[in-house]
Amino acid sequence: MSVKKIQSALISVYYKDGLAPIIQELHKNGVTLYSTGGTQSFIEELGIPVIAVEDLTGYPSIFGGRVKTLHPKVFGGILHRRDLASDVEVAKQYDIPALDLVMVDLYPFEETVASGASDEDIIEKIDIGGISLIRGGAKNFNDVLIVSSRDQYAEVAAIFAAHGSTSTSLEERRSFAGKAFQVSSHYDGAIQRYFAGQTADLANYTTLPAHGLRYGENPHQQGKFYGDLAALFDKLHGKELSYNNLVDVDACLSLLDEFAETAFVIIKHMNACGVATGTTVKEAYDKALSCDPISAFGGVLATNNTVDKAAAESINPLFCEILIAPDFTEEALEILKTKKNRILLKRNQVAFPKVMFKTLLNGVLEQDKDLVMEGVEDFKTVTKRVPTDEQKRALAFALKICKHTKSNTIILANDGQLLASGVGQTSRVDALKQAIDKAKEFGFDLNGAVMASDAFFPFPDCVEIAGNAGIVAVTQPGGSIKDQDSIDYCDANDLAMVMTGIRHFKH
Repeated sequence: MSVKKIQSALISVYYKDGLAPIIQELHKNGVTLYSTGGTQSFIEELGIPVIAVEDLTGYPSIFGGRVKTLHPKVFGGILHRRDLASDVEVAKQYDIPALDLVMVDLYPFEETVASGASDEDIIEKIDIGGISLIRGGAKNFNDVLIVSSRDQYAEVAAIFAAHGSTSTSLEERRSFAGKAFQVSSHYDGAIQRYFAGQTADLANYTTLPAHGLRYGENPHQQGKFYGDLAALFDKLHGKELSYNNLVDVDACLSLLDEFAETAFVIIKHMNACGVATGTTVKEAYDKALSCDPISAFGGVLATNNTVDKAAAESINPLFCEILIAPDFTEEALEILKTKKNRILLKRNQVAFPKVMFKTLLNGVLEQDKDLVMEGVEDFKTVTKRVPTDEQKRALAFALKICKHTKSNTIILANDGQLLASGVGQTSRVDALKQAIDKAKEFGFDLNGAVMASDAFFPFPDCVEIAGNAGIVAVTQPGGSIKDQDSIDYCDANDLAMVMTGIRHFKH
């Protein structure tokens, strides 16, 4: 029979909040309760009878609480198969009760690590009995409901209400078993990371908190995010983040974090369509928006400084999906919240992983993140003309954007402002032509501007096209067997060129 009524339950939890209504419902339905320590006291304080596990096993809690439930009468009660006559006979022979419900959570290992506790205290928070009870209950889901987290209490109560009794279906028990193994996997992963000195284990990403998404990249694709969004953001307004939102948010923050000064970034489909620095957030935003106000529509926006009233008044007319900042003034929030669907995120400082993974073919690629960022001090001038200090700053600014833009890419910029970009092109010449056309479309004068390329120039055609458009200084990694051809063109046409020796492909 797939629907089974719970006759007896073992309840031993660390967190008691939200537990009382379930205990009361179990008692009302005549369920025999077994418990230990603090949970036993909690149940007794509710005026509900409970049997101590030590009375069931004949052993007290020993070794400072390290051993309480590790006993055949407990695990036999969970694991024996009710539809197998030989199991039932053994349970009867040794007076082992059938435990139909196991409610257990785990010692707060991650919280203890995060608190900066001593190694001794952390080790004591490695749960042994609890994790075994969870695995045992999950394995025997045919007969047992395993509740492995306080986050599941509300769902348990709803199931009881739907059945009109403390009963569960096989489908429900199987679902809770799956959740239990996710809990145990995450817990073991956290312990492994502690011993390995790691803060995150993306290779075993399913051990991270899972967030269901409305769908994936497209409505016909399912999507999930594994990670702790609550640690990264305080959501102040708007709907839930989508798959595409998260992809763009990652691109936006990765670029924004290249800047120490006040900066504003606008991302559309993972590429920057507006980037600028300024003395205020409003100034940086206004400059960023002017790069490409058409693409900015529906984009993801982020700044690294507090959004005040002046900035909010400037941003508010634009339809954007998301706005991220380290803080917002109350006046700014009042303005920005007038758009119902706009997502406002207050960013917290959380370290990002230094490795990245990508699934393809029948496997997974792993690589270090591109954490290298060249500055003015890394420039090697290879032309007769030496770029001015202002041009060097502009080149360094352009390189930051170039690093975070899809290859092949060309970035045209002045000091502190993106003018235009050519992104994701199969030809570097096409990328440059795209950038020049966009700059002209939005009214930028390229005379005196600079250009950054994510990879070397195999021919001098790009520097020729750029020079004819008014570009005066160029940065590229170098490394082509024909580097000298581009250098010679620059020398003949009074352009400055610096090489960095670092390529920033982004596929």
